[in-house]
Amino acid sequence: MTPAGSYEELKGVISSAFPTLSKQQQRIARFALENPHELALGTVAALAEATEVQPSAMVRFANALGYRGFSEMQQVFRGHLVERSGSSYRERIDQLRRKQFNGGGTPGGVLHQLVGDAVADLGQLEEGIRAADLQAAVTLIARAERIHVLAQRRAFPVACYLAYALGRLELPAQLLDGVGGMLRDGLRLIGARDVLIVASFRPYSPEVLEAAQACAARKVPVIALTDAPLSPLQASARVCFEIADDSSRPFRSLVAPLCLAQALVVSTGHRLAEQGSAKPAARTAKTTRTSKQASAS
Repeated sequence: MTPAGSYEELKGVISSAFPTLSKQQQRIARFALENPHELALGTVAALAEATEVQPSAMVRFANALGYRGFSEMQQVFRGHLVERSGSSYRERIDQLRRKQFNGGGTPGGVLHQLVGDAVADLGQLEEGIRAADLQAAVTLIARAERIHVLAQRRAFPVACYLAYALGRLELPAQLLDGVGGMLRDGLRLIGARDVLIVASFRPYSPEVLEAAQACAARKVPVIALTDAPLSPLQASARVCFEIADDSSRPFRSLVAPLCLAQALVVSTGHRLAEQGSAKPAARTAKTTRTSKQASAS
């Protein structure tokens, strides 16, 4: 097995190999993908403690991915860290600011902590979301006959916002809230020319996963907002956005998912405006060609 030479390749290898890894190795894989900076800078002992495994398990994990040792795999993560050195610097500043202003359990201290976490999340969002994925999602939304939005539990506000804001663009957007046990009936009405937008983070909602799988099986485009390359939504999504979501936090922020949702809405609005301004120009060009053909005849 030839080891991956880049972080993006390594992410794909880990995602593909994940089902075949041992439980300990799966724990390491999750940690590695959710905390690539820590894996790049940490010692084997410190990382083993963070993932609650023996140091030898870290080495076996690297071997399972085709590397001769842990340090060889770590170089890939370090290369990724160097590429994103700008974000690393901002994160260090943010950590310093939180240490300086942390007020413990006081309301002010809690606010500073949450704001600091949100700032860090937004920085990771900006660097982790690919422009090509945004373009692809906007294209699917703008040309869909109907837009269906589904999320549950913590992610539900993201779906509510998308349904509301896309509706304000005068698009046929529908929130699938499953009231009265009607979710399955609503899903059956989704056609191949529609699009389904789902949002779910660990622990993933079974109803959302099943809906995405059912629609993907019927060739309905699915756009997913989720948290990691190992998310089960990856397999069903035509476009999948990975939003860093630290599951170790007692209260996880929705700032980044809502910011991404807003970016999708605003970008779709721009796309619709461009299409609207292009249509009259196209009609004018067609009329001109017709006139010239008539004059020539």
